[in-house]
Amino acid sequence: MQFCAASVQLAPFKGRIEENLNRIAEAALRCSEEGAELVVFPETITTGYFLEGGVAELSMTSQELVERLHRALKSCAGNKTFQKDLDIILGFYEEEDGIFYNSGAHINFQKGNPALLHVHKKFFLPTYGVFDEERFVARGKKIQTYPTRFGPFAILICEDVWHSISATIAALKGAEVIAVLAASPVRGVSSTKYDNLERYERMLRAIGEEHGVWVINSMLVGFEGGKGFCGGSIIVDPFGKIRAQGPLAEEFILIADIDLDEIPVARQQFPALADLRSVLDNIIEQFQECEMQC
Repeated sequence: MQFCAASVQLAPFKGRIEENLNRIAEAALRCSEEGAELVVFPETITTGYFLEGGVAELSMTSQELVERLHRALKSCAGNKTFQKDLDIILGFYEEEDGIFYNSGAHINFQKGNPALLHVHKKFFLPTYGVFDEERFVARGKKIQTYPTRFGPFAILICEDVWHSISATIAALKGAEVIAVLAASPVRGVSSTKYDNLERYERMLRAIGEEHGVWVINSMLVGFEGGKGFCGGSIIVDPFGKIRAQGPLAEEFILIADIDLDEIPVARQQFPALADLRSVLDNIIEQFQECEMQC
C-alpha cells in the first residue's frame, strides 16, 4: 500500500475557529491538488494552544468539528466539486459530556462526504514549565489503533511521545502509521536547532526504528502570549530515517510518499517489536509488581 501524505505547519489565529477552519480547508485542498491523500495538521490547530480558561468556550464536540470542517471545505472548493477522497487528521479542544479534552480527530472525506474514523484524547498532560494542561482539560484513558483505507493508524499528541510507552502500546496494538500532532514552544536556542526540537527528532526517529512504523509529525508555528512554536515537522520511515523535514518557525507544507510495504522489511531487519511481543506476559508481570510497590 502506497499513498502520498502531507504535514502542514500553520500558525492559527488564537480563538478564531471559523478563520482557522477556513485556512485548514484551503491548505487541505491545496495538498489534495498536489496529490496528497492524507493531510495532517498540528495539535489545537482550530484555536491555538494556550487558551487556559478559554478552553470551555472554544471546545466543540467531535461531530461539530466534522460538520464545521465539511462546510469550510465545501466553501473553499467553490464552484469546483470536492470529489477527491481525502483524509484529514487535526488537533482540537474537544467537549464530550461536559468534559474537555485536548484531542486529535481523523476524518475521511469520501467524494466529499465526511466520516469520523477516530478521536484520540491526549493521554499524558504536561504540568511543568509553561504547561498546566491538567487545570483545563481531562486526560484520555486509552491509546488505540483504528482502521483506515491506508492501513492501521494511531494518533499521539505532543507529551504522549515524550513517554516511549505510548508509541510502544500503539505498535503492539497494530499501528503501522502513527500521526504525532504537536504544539511545542521553543526551548533552548544553544545550537542550530532548538533543544526541544532536537529531542523531538530523536524520539520520533527512535519510534520509527524500534517499532518499524511510519511517523507523520505536524508541528504548530506562530506566537501566543510571547511564546513561539518551533515548527520543524518531520516524516520518519520504518527504518528511523527522516524522509522529509519542515523549516523552523514558519508555515510550510511537507509532502512525502508513504510505502507501507517497507514495514515488513524493516521489521525483519530489526525484529524488536516481535521480540517485545514474545516477552509481553513477563513485562506485564513486571508492571504489576511496580504497581504493588507504589
